[in-house]
Amino acid sequence: MSDPNATSRPTQAVILAGGQGSRLRPYTDDRPKPMVEIPGTGTPIIGHQLVWLAEEGVTDVVVSCGHLAEVLQEWLKTADLPVDVTTVVETEPLGRGGGLKYAAAHLPRPDSAWYATNGDIWTRFSLRDMADFHAERDAVATIALARPRIPWGAVQTDGFGRVTDFIESPPTQYAINAGVYVFSPEFAGLLPERGDHERTTFPHLARERRLAGFPIPQGAYWRAIDTAKDLREAAKELAALGR
Repeated sequence: MSDPNATSRPTQAVILAGGQGSRLRPYTDDRPKPMVEIPGTGTPIIGHQLVWLAEEGVTDVVVSCGHLAEVLQEWLKTADLPVDVTTVVETEPLGRGGGLKYAAAHLPRPDSAWYATNGDIWTRFSLRDMADFHAERDAVATIALARPRIPWGAVQTDGFGRVTDFIESPPTQYAINAGVYVFSPEFAGLLPERGDHERTTFPHLARERRLAGFPIPQGAYWRAIDTAKDLREAAKELAALGR
């Protein structure tokens, strides 16, 4: 039986890969952050993302480059890619929202929905389910939500102030923006030419109840690779998962 939702799911995506990656130095001294490899995986972060997007039905990806763009572009030329990739480079800093708008202008199907992801995210969950969630809520934009573990042990107390338990690195009680998105076609027109969409477009959509939040399913892997410690932790976690 055919899936009635299949035709509305995105087949195009943007990867934002232009950040400086200063907190990942020295790894980013000679390559952009998405080109950093998690030890033991044999794959740079962006290579993993492209495989994941292809598995989720994406055929075309626009990569927005910045810091050391030529290194990323050279790798894309020589790698065996599962999708068609176009790269764009900002001639001047446009901010996250402006950069996203600039990249979206190069999508092959401007009248269709699209995914976007930050270039430092290593994750696996069903983008198809997220796209269906987005469509069911008639949202203009949907944000993936994660609950990462806090790096400290937590102390649990009762109502009288007595310690009842210690919990090692529990998940935070608050959901955070996981850096993965589904956007309807009209979203690009709401982005600023310059500046940060998370301070302009997203709050505007939230006030109008047109912004949705999709909780990443429990047990699905998610990590933002922002520091050397994140690299080490991801390597351990992925080795334990056999990936």
